[in-house]
Amino acid sequence: MRQISLVAFLQAQNCTTLPSSWRHPDARTDTYSPEYYQHIARVLEAGKFDMGFFDDRLAMPDMYAGDHAETVKNGIRCVKMDAVTCLMTMAAVTTHLGLGATYSTTYHEPFHVARVFQTLDLMTKGRAAWNVVTSVNDNEARNMGRESHTDHALRYDRADEFMEVVLGHWDTWEDDAIVVDKKNNLYAHPDKVHRLDYKGKFLSSRGPFTVPRTPQGHPVVIQAGSSGRGKLFGARWGELLFVVYRELESGKAEYASIKAAAADAGRNPDHMKVATLFYPMVAATKMEAEDNRAAYEKLSTEMDQLSLLSEALNFDFATKELDEPFTSDEIEGLQGMRAMRDRVMESGIENPTVRDFMRITQRGLLSEANTWVGGPKEIADRMEEWFTGPACDGFVVGPTHQPGAFEDFVKYVVPELQKRGLYRKEYSGPTLRDHLGLERPDIGAWRTKYDAAE
Repeated sequence: MRQISLVAFLQAQNCTTLPSSWRHPDARTDTYSPEYYQHIARVLEAGKFDMGFFDDRLAMPDMYAGDHAETVKNGIRCVKMDAVTCLMTMAAVTTHLGLGATYSTTYHEPFHVARVFQTLDLMTKGRAAWNVVTSVNDNEARNMGRESHTDHALRYDRADEFMEVVLGHWDTWEDDAIVVDKKNNLYAHPDKVHRLDYKGKFLSSRGPFTVPRTPQGHPVVIQAGSSGRGKLFGARWGELLFVVYRELESGKAEYASIKAAAADAGRNPDHMKVATLFYPMVAATKMEAEDNRAAYEKLSTEMDQLSLLSEALNFDFATKELDEPFTSDEIEGLQGMRAMRDRVMESGIENPTVRDFMRITQRGLLSEANTWVGGPKEIADRMEEWFTGPACDGFVVGPTHQPGAFEDFVKYVVPELQKRGLYRKEYSGPTLRDHLGLERPDIGAWRTKYDAAE
């Protein structure tokens, strides 16, 4: 029977994706301690979550006014640690929970990424995942020794080659290469360890790779691109796709489109899982949850939105007044998260103002569309409706504050989903692929699918 997948949306920073989260009276403040992440890990594993996943950026959101003062003062994602290191503290106290992290194809080398995540997969006994991103703005570029961020389309062209290198290296050790025959002095069969010798337009990498195959073959590949080019990239490479659907009917149409795109890329659509993001505000009763939502609304500030809009769209929103329209050239020049820009333009406003961007995107706020408020039954009803629609294969659970949002979800919603037979009571196996129902990839499988699509 088809079962819901659950992914926890985590940040190795001082708040969740919502900058107001650190201001919540019940939020823990030791967000740079191992105990903080380990506590969350134990809660997620008790709730039988498929995975805890870390989003990431390579800069604090300091593009607003060209200064970090407001970011630091307001605690707007100003502490950003290495996600893989935080993840390992969680691995140490869990045995089944999948663990994923974000590494950029724009600012890392593919051999390094391949080695980090294949090692992570070995150290977690097959529980690792890599979220593939191309990064979003100039401040990340400056931190990594460049003056400006690469053009949107070019970033994805390079990312395609990046994937060929990473997956190519992951495939260079055959499953039975290692024998450790001490008597005959044979550690591994030389003819079962191969060099990649990759040369592309943007990248090259020789090998041989230095990390053998893992219990799940290689880490699960996560992708979350929502622009047109990002969707094509996800259809080709993603095994677990993160999406943000704003309402059910459009979600059902987009879900069908994603599955069709996977088939067009020569893949089995059933071997790709689609999880949509939502922020549950759940309590013992719907009335209590609604009260919590009303109180939460008072925590956010205008600066939360302006800072995060500047970061996401690679444009300094301090250069314009709140009710000053963007020119057509300024709109065209927005290079960060293009899907966010497109959503504003699709509203029908030809030259939107800063306030329009704040209102339509709800960046930095709990959005009306993706915040689900209720008791256990109301939340489970809505999840079941979306899952059976189908509009998704599972959900990315965004926390309003930590660890309380996850504790409430596990306490109230998980038992209701289990009672309905929609969600596991026990893990189905030791690896992340076991949880997600994804096949262990054969060596060269990604190349075969790509060649078929060509």
